[in-house]
Amino acid sequence: MQTGIIGVTTENIFPIIKKFLYSDHEIFLRELISNAIDATKKLKALSSLGDFTGELGDLTIRVSLNKKKKTLTVSDRGIGMTSEEVEKYINQIAFSSAEDFLNKYKNQENNLIGHFGLGFYSSFMVSDKVEIITRSYQDNSVAVKWSCDGSPEYQLEETTRDDRGTDVILHFDSESKEFNDENKIEQILKKYCKFLPFEIAFGKEKEWKDGKEISTDKDKIINNTKPAWTRKPADLKDEDYKSFYHELYPSIFEEPLFYIHLNVDYPFSLTGILYFPKIKSNFDIQKNKIQLYCNQVFVTDSVEGIVPEFLTLLHGVIDSPDIPLNVSRSYLQSDSNVKKISNHITKKVADRLAEIFKNDRPEFEKKWDDLKLFIEYGIITDEKFYEKAKAFCLLKNTDNKYFTFDEYETLVKENQTDKNKRVIYLYCTDPVGQHTYVESAKSKGYDVLHMSGQLDPHFINYFEQKLKETSFVRVDSNVIDKLIEKTDQKNINISLELQNDLTPAIQGQLPTTSSFIIQYEPMDEHEVPMMITQNEWMRRMKEMSATGGGMGFYRDMPENYNLVVNTNHPLVQEMIRSIDENMKEKISGIKEDIRKLEVEKTALENSHKDLKYEEITQADKDKLEELRNNIQSLNKQKENKLSEYGKENKLFRQLIDLALLADGMLKGEELTRFVKRSVEMIKA
Repeated sequence: MQTGIIGVTTENIFPIIKKFLYSDHEIFLRELISNAIDATKKLKALSSLGDFTGELGDLTIRVSLNKKKKTLTVSDRGIGMTSEEVEKYINQIAFSSAEDFLNKYKNQENNLIGHFGLGFYSSFMVSDKVEIITRSYQDNSVAVKWSCDGSPEYQLEETTRDDRGTDVILHFDSESKEFNDENKIEQILKKYCKFLPFEIAFGKEKEWKDGKEISTDKDKIINNTKPAWTRKPADLKDEDYKSFYHELYPSIFEEPLFYIHLNVDYPFSLTGILYFPKIKSNFDIQKNKIQLYCNQVFVTDSVEGIVPEFLTLLHGVIDSPDIPLNVSRSYLQSDSNVKKISNHITKKVADRLAEIFKNDRPEFEKKWDDLKLFIEYGIITDEKFYEKAKAFCLLKNTDNKYFTFDEYETLVKENQTDKNKRVIYLYCTDPVGQHTYVESAKSKGYDVLHMSGQLDPHFINYFEQKLKETSFVRVDSNVIDKLIEKTDQKNINISLELQNDLTPAIQGQLPTTSSFIIQYEPMDEHEVPMMITQNEWMRRMKEMSATGGGMGFYRDMPENYNLVVNTNHPLVQEMIRSIDENMKEKISGIKEDIRKLEVEKTALENSHKDLKYEEITQADKDKLEELRNNIQSLNKQKENKLSEYGKENKLFRQLIDLALLADGMLKGEELTRFVKRSVEMIKA
């Protein structure tokens, strides 16, 4: 028996391995299986070159757990090792047998997973003793056993093994009890080894017999050795792609919208399949992610920063040997190969969408509502994607017709260009709830887009910066004649005094939960008597802040609305006459008192116009303050009387409630009162 010291630079290498080699200790099993796969691939390569003439036979990699002994064994029938190779590849940490093999057979495409040296030592993260029993494929080779208890000292001796290959036996330490469990080991195998190219057996298949679950003699194979992305697209049908999608995501029952099969040889190696899913919620995005593989070994599903942000909405698999297996995600994000791969995937996705749009536009339009979020996200966050996607990005109107941006500009440019030569794209977010506003726009011959997507506020803002002389305006942000101003606005046909009388009579009936500004407009007499609008810019900022991107102060601001009064409507004219007839005498005395006080205040202020504030006598300052307070008090009296009148007047109440109802703001008790009042007015 031979003993020796492992070739390391410090005696503290094992504590470092135990704590810091990988952040997740379950990686040890991925590394051991990867080594077994490499050993098996090497043997197949030697066989194909004629350097190994024996029978390959069963190449299944076997994993077995002995709960009583607290051991886990990974066995392969691969290339095996001689005593000299154990010395070279195991006792010299981080010396890679894979690299040595590739140097010898550099013209062969073996796709070796990697580094048998350092990867093997990950087993010490969970073990207080590791044994290797191995026998080389070479004729007349002698099996050897290597063992180490986690110190730099090892033992190497001859032993017996009936066949070529390697067994790695882990003796779990006291801190790694969680791995001495069949379910845990199976879970790790399915996570990291689900699609490895050689069968991996763990335990036996079970079946129900006589009401009990019993084990059979049939191996339980953990993996699919020929996943769809490793096969040629010509050999696959739609059913194969859909079947693989459900294999990746067994909890998703809906079919994907489209798929893209990636197969690149130059300037880097990349395979994979990406699916466009139907996204119902943010939970779907977080739960079902793109899976990143290196030679069919699972690396991570945290691909944020590795692929463009918008691609994280997709599902599927990306596999590339050019993506390092054993490094941190932060390293991946800065790796030049990863960046090239990321850019290429973006191009392939855009090209595929363009192809579908060109070849089958009706089908593309049918699926647009499901694709929209993904495409808008890509356009907003990735300039290169925007350059390609602007040709197939669609706008949908309230008649459910679809247009490219160029097509839509042609449709609306003539009729929807305002006096300042800006093309106005009208839109709604709720065709049913905003039906009154939509119909008002259509009555003018205008087209209205339907834009209710999660990202539409950001998307609109983005495209306003891209399109020349173009604005997006929601149909309820102003009266129709001001949405697209064609000429100078008409003068308001009621006096400022009447407006001042009408405003408190209306204001007092509006909900106090929001802020309202009364606005008078000389609209067409056939338009509604009153309507509620909301400033486009402020509303859009609030919507954008609600979906992220900072600007939280807009989100916290109160809702502000305009109540627009159509001064040309007969019912509004009736309201004005009603106030004049019923309130003129009641408030005329107050108005006269206000007028006298205003005259006195103005005279006093004029007497001080050439004086500095400190030069004004205290008596005059007190007198001015008294006059202002008295004017304010009288104005309050006048407004209270007008507000009470508006509250008692059914016509006032009815017209205001109709405006609130049209905007979906009349609810609860106020809605019940409106219904009762409507019935009474009909009876009358």
